[in-house]
Amino acid sequence: MSSELSPNPASLPPEATVPAITTVQQDSWVGLRALTPARIAIGRTGASQPTHALLEFSLAHAQARDAVHEPFDAASIMMELQREGFSTLAVHSRAQDRAQYLRRPDLGRRVDEVSAERLRQAAVPGGMDLVFVVADGLSALAVMRHAVPLARAAAQALSGWSIGPIVVAEQSRVALADEVGELLGARAVAILIGERPGLSSPDSLGVYLTWAPRVGRSDAERNCISNIRPQGLSFEQAARTLAGLLEGARRLGLTGVMLKDDTARMTDGTGSAGSDQTDITADGRQQLADGTT
Repeated sequence: MSSELSPNPASLPPEATVPAITTVQQDSWVGLRALTPARIAIGRTGASQPTHALLEFSLAHAQARDAVHEPFDAASIMMELQREGFSTLAVHSRAQDRAQYLRRPDLGRRVDEVSAERLRQAAVPGGMDLVFVVADGLSALAVMRHAVPLARAAAQALSGWSIGPIVVAEQSRVALADEVGELLGARAVAILIGERPGLSSPDSLGVYLTWAPRVGRSDAERNCISNIRPQGLSFEQAARTLAGLLEGARRLGLTGVMLKDDTARMTDGTGSAGSDQTDITADGRQQLADGTT
């Protein structure tokens, strides 16, 4: 019966067949694709997406999912950091595994009891200016690729700051750094953490900075530097931005919405810091040293 309802196309007269559409019709604004990795101006084949665009989307989606579940090799990261001359300390959140970490974000915001005791024992009288936390977050891939070169660049940009051991945290959310900084007695904490993967950036690293860290700090009390990777913000740029924010935080005694970064506007065309100086004021306004806004 099916053969009667669906005749062989070869048996149909030429005027009854519809030719296959194989040519991709380009969008008139296709030139804008050179300015962004976003999926714009992909064209169309008939009323559909071109096959290559659909396959690229499917690949990016798979890479983003894989990044979330990528195992975090904390031991390898610690060895790399030690080769760079950093001392390290390993901690674990209260999330026992990746599945629990994804289901219970709250458990990723606190260290477990063993880690808490380890941090207390590592604290020194008088504390320290800054502690870095390197954490898997939602993309261990980003951390494995970018955390060590960023830590190297940041240390070079922060001469004059006393920096404690780099704490390597597994199954960590951003707020875990607040407890780490509090237990170590640090005046500031910066967590280098894998960001939620996007469809064009499965390996994006973020830095979250908190002054006077303690359990219970809100997102409004942190500053974020995002999209750190070779295709985004370079390690050197991120390190300069972090150094500028830290200087402002030390001067004002705070981080978050009241502390603004202006390093992009204060950078000259060569990519190095320009000659103008930035005054970060308590109400968050950026002013040049000559008093102009």
